[in-house]
Amino acid sequence: MLSRRNLLKAGAATVALGLQPARAEAALLASGVVPTQLASFDKTVQKYMTERNISCGQLAVARNGKLLVARGYGVYRPNTTTTTLARVQPTSLFRIASLSKSITSAAILRLAQDGKLSLTSPITTLLGLSATADPRLEKVTLWRLMQHTGGWDRNVSKDPLWLDATISASLDAPLPVSHADIVKYVTAKPLDFEPGSKMSYSNYGYMLLGRVVEKVSGQSYESYVKSKLLAPLGIDRMGLGESLRADMSPSEVEYSSKYTNKSVVDTSGEVVPYPYGGFNMPNQDANGGWLASAVDTVRWAGAFDKAGTVLNATSISRAFAKPEIGVSGDGWWYGCGWYVRTAGSGLNTWHTGSMPGTFTLLVRTSAGVTWCVQFNRREEEGSPDFDVIDRLMWQAHDAVTSWPTTDLYPKYL
Repeated sequence: MLSRRNLLKAGAATVALGLQPARAEAALLASGVVPTQLASFDKTVQKYMTERNISCGQLAVARNGKLLVARGYGVYRPNTTTTTLARVQPTSLFRIASLSKSITSAAILRLAQDGKLSLTSPITTLLGLSATADPRLEKVTLWRLMQHTGGWDRNVSKDPLWLDATISASLDAPLPVSHADIVKYVTAKPLDFEPGSKMSYSNYGYMLLGRVVEKVSGQSYESYVKSKLLAPLGIDRMGLGESLRADMSPSEVEYSSKYTNKSVVDTSGEVVPYPYGGFNMPNQDANGGWLASAVDTVRWAGAFDKAGTVLNATSISRAFAKPEIGVSGDGWWYGCGWYVRTAGSGLNTWHTGSMPGTFTLLVRTSAGVTWCVQFNRREEEGSPDFDVIDRLMWQAHDAVTSWPTTDLYPKYL
């Protein structure tokens, strides 16, 4: 723990904590390990955070199954009775937002691997949904949900995962609305396009996949993922997040946003900071609800590097398979929880995550290098471009001339 006096001496960026931002040339207070050969990654993240006044961040880099970099940046106020500040550790928890989608797809692929379901099964059969409002709903299969070709377009019909008040009023259901309420609201409306005719990113589709995991496995979505996917990899810190700060673990960082919203987790009508009750975090579970450290995020990504106890070769190939609508004009496609692009004889795969108070990036390269960055703030009106982090991280990667061979995973079990 650090006192505010010592923190200010350290020159850390602490905008979210109400302190003065660091000078551009000041180094962020950091924890963890970075070998000198990989200093380009560390410098890139520190500069990126300082320029954007991001108070909490993480970086992890792995290569060929070995963890090479594990860093935490900045400080936060932990959810404890103490008023002292804590350093962000390599094992601190962040909301990872849509990086969660690779987890949910893997759960579906694992159920198929174990013979529990067929990926061509329609969602109507699996969840007992009525297609009265639109017969095309019967064409929405698990494949199409995982590859975002199910028929929902958030540019046409607003994303129902963020329509709590509207759904509550429409169904005369009290806040907080449930998964069942969201499904009832959406199922009563027609699809936005013919299933399989185009790709349109759908959080709702992934929320449905989470319900399939529960229905088929007989377990909660979180319990199934932990037991079948995470535990075999030695990951025990990850879990689903909560909406309110009072319910969060002391190891979970604070989230920063200049925006507010009326609470959607109760009927008080109170205006709250957007990251804390302005949206319903438990409802995001299968599409964006996981908490993780960057260390465990890259460890999770390693499940796709080779067939093992979690996913076999068939499941891994399915995760990166081209959808029926082909590839984009830029050569990428959406597999199952991953964006995918051919790179030489292999594949580069990646995903970003974004919600109020959260921005994340996970990249797997065809050369066996994986990196993850996680931040407690996303781009908002008036702030510098956040998406540039992808290009900057590739530049940091290309600056490496030799790779260390030590493995930090044992240090961060």
